Amino acid sequence: MSDNELNQGPGVATGVGSMPGMDAREAVKTVVGSLEALPYLPELPARGPGADMTGRTAGLLVEVFAHLEPSGWRISDRPGRDTRRARSWLGEDLDALEEFARDHQGLLKVSAVGPWTLAAALELRGGEAALSDPGACRDLAASLAEGLRGHLAEVRRRVPGARLVLQLDEPSLPAVLDGRIRSASGYRTYRAVDRSVVEAGLREVGQVVKEAEGALIIHSCAPQVPFGLLRRAGAQGISFDFSLLTEREEEAIGEAVEAGTRLFAGVVPGVDGRLSDPAGSVMGVRTLWRRLGLAPGILAESVVVTPSCGLAGASPAYARTALAHCVRAAASLADNPE
Repeated sequence: MSDNELNQGPGVATGVGSMPGMDAREAVKTVVGSLEALPYLPELPARGPGADMTGRTAGLLVEVFAHLEPSGWRISDRPGRDTRRARSWLGEDLDALEEFARDHQGLLKVSAVGPWTLAAALELRGGEAALSDPGACRDLAASLAEGLRGHLAEVRRRVPGARLVLQLDEPSLPAVLDGRIRSASGYRTYRAVDRSVVEAGLREVGQVVKEAEGALIIHSCAPQVPFGLLRRAGAQGISFDFSLLTEREEEAIGEAVEAGTRLFAGVVPGVDGRLSDPAGSVMGVRTLWRRLGLAPGILAESVVVTPSCGLAGASPAYARTALAHCVRAAASLADNPE
């Protein structure tokens, strides 16, 4: 997939990752039915440990295992009950995807926790985060890359017409870069990781989707998204919570658009609430576009409309409404980019 093949024309919407409830078939049916241009394999963290973002990704790792402690996920010597449960949940999700999307032709998004948020979340045997050990970080990135290589191949086998998009979830990345991840004791923070090291780790993991002729998106729903670093790491799309943007990021956003990076703008609330009209949901995007002096004609092709983050905290009815609202909001950008 070439760089511009992520651009599937104007007026595209998608979701971020999680959905409410515990029924994989219902979640996949909703996503595939709502998002014709860019459906995705949803996560269902309400099912419990192993279906959460970290546990699900830990289940993908190769020759690295994890189990659940009261403090969180901890690296293990061998696979145990928690690893088996995570892989079982993912198997159910893939079965549902095959059932409802086997004939899908076009982009299909799958997601996993990125290497730096994973290193901040997984504990070493002594209780400190893997982030504290550069060697452990390298091992995790390599294991994750190998696991994703197999995962993407499995998705391609089940949905042979799909053009794969890999989303790496990196909500902890700004804190990793700034040295704000707290140690196990909570009394200190881990040293900031050098930006070149962060970039190299992201590039190593993201390379697997390029090998599969797919595209890479990096998502962070935290403030201070490092747009320039993510572009240098190979991201063809950057997903973020639009409400958290500040003037500090605007220049980097303009540079990203001009370089052909697609923006996945989270403009629809991820929890139950009253929604504005679709055009109102993307009004801030239009305003930013004008302020940056970007050409209106490329707006709808440069922006994918999404919820602000995952929908796990929403009711099932609101989740369906939010996805449909994203589709209508994206259409309004295409119909009236000015």
